Amino acid sequence: MKDKDYRSAAKKVSTMANVEGHAEHVLVTLSGISRDDADTVFNVLHGCYRSDDAYAGLPQHPREEHPVVWTSTFEVTPTRTEPEATALTAPIMADLQGCPCQVEQIREVLARAFVIEDRGKVPGDQEREVELRLVPHEVGPEHG
Repeated sequence: MKDKDYRSAAKKVSTMANVEGHAEHVLVTLSGISRDDADTVFNVLHGCYRSDDAYAGLPQHPREEHPVVWTSTFEVTPTRTEPEATALTAPIMADLQGCPCQVEQIREVLARAFVIEDRGKVPGDQEREVELRLVPHEVGPEHG
């Protein structure tokens, strides 16, 4: 009986290890004026992770007086490529929600591609939410 219990416990541990190896999903929500900038951010993330492409059917040129939010869910696994510094035309807000480790991975990818400003964080054991502001890279020599 004890041998059977041992095998059952070992099987549970093995199953848990396999579950930990699967991709965790992170919801990325972007808001800003420019659809082109939203595309730029999502293209960087698509180069690193698979996603649901949920934002693809939204209007190409939203009206300025109406706030627009683009969302996509990414499967966070080891990155497929390393992102390069990428330009934006205007600041854009990014909200990341998901497992703390995977949210941090996406934050790091965004930090390599864009200048980011941390705007807020809601910590949790199972889920974390991070708010970032992505800003255009400074061009030319620094003044000051």
